[in-house]
Amino acid sequence: MSNTHRLDYTALMELKWVEDFLQLAETGSFSRAAELRYVTQPAFSRRIRALEQWLGAELIDRTSYPTKMTKAGEQFRERAIEIVRQTMDARAIARGLQSAPTDTILFAAPHTLSLTFFPNWMTVLAKKLGRVKAKLNAVNVHDAVMSLVEGNCDLLLCYHHPNQPVQLDESRYEMIVLGTETIAPFAKTDNEGRALFTLPGSDQRKIPYLSYTPQAYLGRMVELILQQSPLRAHLDCVYENDMSEALKVMALEGHGLAWLPESAVAREVKAKRIARCGDAHWTGTMEIRLYREKGAQREVVDAVWKAALAR
Repeated sequence: MSNTHRLDYTALMELKWVEDFLQLAETGSFSRAAELRYVTQPAFSRRIRALEQWLGAELIDRTSYPTKMTKAGEQFRERAIEIVRQTMDARAIARGLQSAPTDTILFAAPHTLSLTFFPNWMTVLAKKLGRVKAKLNAVNVHDAVMSLVEGNCDLLLCYHHPNQPVQLDESRYEMIVLGTETIAPFAKTDNEGRALFTLPGSDQRKIPYLSYTPQAYLGRMVELILQQSPLRAHLDCVYENDMSEALKVMALEGHGLAWLPESAVAREVKAKRIARCGDAHWTGTMEIRLYREKGAQREVVDAVWKAALAR
C-alpha cells in the first residue's frame, strides 16, 4: 500500500471519529451513541479516545452522567460540525454534484414519513403557498438527523417519543409538532375481515412475528410497547426488515403480525385487507416533528416554516 493510500485511510478514519463525537454530543450517552453509529460500545469508546489523542485534548468529562463535554469539547463541537459539512461539500463537488436550486428546499425524513406523511403535507403546503419545490432524502432516523446536523438539509421531518427522543440542541435548532402517528399491530384478514392473529398468543401457539431490525427507530418503539404492556406477547420472529413498507407487504401476504404506522395501512384497513391484532395496550403514539437550524435564512424555507406554524 502506498503512503498516499495510508494517508487517505487515516483521513477517512478521523472523519468517522469526528462524526462519532458529534453523535455523542447529541445523545449524551456512550451506549446510545454507539448504538446509533452501529458499533459496539468498547469500539466506540476507543474511537473517541483516538480522536482525543489526535487532538491532544480531552473532549469528554467522564466523571459526569449524563455525559458532558469539557470546555475543549464544547469549543471543538462547533468546529467539528464545520469539518463534517465542509468534507461533505468537498465530496459533492468531487463527484460532480450540483447543489439544489435556490428555490428548492432540501428535506430529510425517515422512509415511512417520506411515503405517508410527506406527500399529504406537501399538498397542504401547496394550497397555502402554491407549488413547493422539494428534494427529499429518505433514510433512517439516525441519518436523517445527522443530515440536519451536518448541514445537508434545510428541514428535518422525524418521529419523536419521550422514551425515544431526538436529542437536538434547543439552542441551535427550533421545532414544530406537525401531528402524531400511532403504531399498532396488524395482520392479514380472513374472509370475515378479522385479523389472522390476535395478541397476546400463547406458548403453545406463538404468533409469527415480522420484526424491525434492532437499529430501526420503529423497532425500538415496538420494544417499548412490549415492555410496557401488562401482558406478555408470545411471538416467534420469522422475518426482519428495517422498513415498515417491507413489513406491510409481508403482513398482507399472511406471513405474520407486524407493528405498523396507522397512516401506512389506512387504505388496506379501509379495504379490509388488514386489521389490528390487539387493543390499546399494544399501541404507541409518536409525534411528527419538523426541525431546522436557527438563524438559517432562506426565503423559501421561511415560508414553509411559517405555513407549518399556522396549521
